[in-house]
Amino acid sequence: MLKSLLLEGVGPAKTFGPVDFAPRLNFITGDNGLGKSFLLDIAWWSLTRTWARGVPAVPPTSSKKSSITYAFSKSTSGDFAETSLFKRSDQLWPTKQGRPAIPGVVIYAGVDGSFSAWDPARNYWQSDDAAERPRAFNFTPEQVWNGLEGPNGIRYCNGLIHDWVLWQKGRDEAFSDLIKVLAALSPSGVEHLEPGQPVRLGLDVKDYPSLRMSYGQDVALVHASAGMRRIAALAYLLVWTWREHRLACEQTGRKQAKEIVFLIDEIECHLHPQWQRRVVPALLRVMQALTGKKVPVQLIVATHSPLVLASVEPEFDESKDAVFNIGLRDGQAEVSKEPWAKQGDVVNWLVSDSFGLRQARSVEAEQAIEAAEAWMRGEQAALPQKLHSQGAIHKELMRVLPGHDDFWPRWLVETRQLPRRSGDA
Repeated sequence: MLKSLLLEGVGPAKTFGPVDFAPRLNFITGDNGLGKSFLLDIAWWSLTRTWARGVPAVPPTSSKKSSITYAFSKSTSGDFAETSLFKRSDQLWPTKQGRPAIPGVVIYAGVDGSFSAWDPARNYWQSDDAAERPRAFNFTPEQVWNGLEGPNGIRYCNGLIHDWVLWQKGRDEAFSDLIKVLAALSPSGVEHLEPGQPVRLGLDVKDYPSLRMSYGQDVALVHASAGMRRIAALAYLLVWTWREHRLACEQTGRKQAKEIVFLIDEIECHLHPQWQRRVVPALLRVMQALTGKKVPVQLIVATHSPLVLASVEPEFDESKDAVFNIGLRDGQAEVSKEPWAKQGDVVNWLVSDSFGLRQARSVEAEQAIEAAEAWMRGEQAALPQKLHSQGAIHKELMRVLPGHDDFWPRWLVETRQLPRRSGDA
C-alpha cells in the first residue's frame, strides 16, 4: 500500500505534502488545477516507476533542487522508502533500483478513459529480461476498446470489444466475473447493468458487445451512454487485469499479489447521482469478489462529488480511511488531511471544508443572501452597488430564491419586524 508522498520543487507548490495515506479508502478533494490528478500521477510513478500516459512530471527550470519522497508497503516483507532527486541534465527521476519493489497489482483509471495496470507477474523485470518485459500496460481510451499491442507485434490485450464477445460465446469464467462486476457496479438496486447478446452494426461482420437496457432492448455498447461506457470499460479492465495476473502467476510459478492499489481520477465522471452514491462501496465489493477477501485493496480517489463522500459515511473507519483537501493558501497549493465528520445531507458536504462552498445555491443567490445578511448586521457600507438598499436586496431575493427557501423567515422577520412566536429560533 502507498503510505506517503512528499514533493519538493515539483508540482503546484514549493513543498507539496506530506500526504500520509490511509490503508483502505483515500479521497482527494479540491478545486480544479490544484494538483489532484498530478498527485495521482506521482502516486502511480512511485509505485511502478512509469508515467501514466507517458507524460513525466518535469520540475520548473527555476527549481534548483526537486525531489519526490515516497514510501509504501511491499507485497514481499517489509516497507520501502526512497527519495528521488530530479537529474536535470538527463530529464529523469533516477531511483536506486530502477524497477519498483513489488507493491502488488497497481491500477490507474484516468478521467479521460485511459487506463494503466502494473502487474508484478508481467511487468516486474530483472536485468536479464529488462528489454522484453513491458514496464507497465498503458491504454489510451481507444486501446481499451480495441486492444494493446507492444513492440514486435506482441499482443498484450485484445480489447473490450473482442474479449467481451469471445468470453461470452465461449462461456468463459471471465464472462461470469464480468457479469458479477457489472451487477455490482450497476446504478441502482432496480436498474442492473446486464450484458445483452452480441450485435452487428450495419454491414460490418464484426460482433459487438451489448447491454440489455431497462426497456428490454439490447444496445451496442459503443452506442450506450458515456456513463455506461465508462463503467463497462472499468468492469472489463478490472476483470482483465486480475485474470491475466492469475494466468501469468500460473504460467511462471509465482504467487498471486498480496495487495492491490487502485487509483481513480474523478470517479464520478459521467455518472448520474444514483450512480455516484453507489460506486465506491461497489468497487470495494467488486475487488474483494475478484481477488478474495484476504487481498487488501487500497483506493485513492480524486473527486468533486459530495455524493461520493456521503456514500461512504455508513462504513467510513478513521483507522483505515481518510479525506484530503487541496486548497490555495498564500498563492501555494496545500494538501491537508480533513477531520472526519458525517455530514448527512449532501448540502452539508457542499459547504464543508472538503468542497468549500459558502452556500449550496446559485452564485446570484449566494451574493443576494450575503448582501441581505450584511444589511441585517447594519453594514451598509459593505453592500455591492446593485444591492445598495433593502428594496434592491428584497427584489433580488425574490428573483433568485424559491418561496420555500430557508432564508426567507430570517429576512422577513428582520425587514417586516414580524412578532416571533413562542418556540421560534
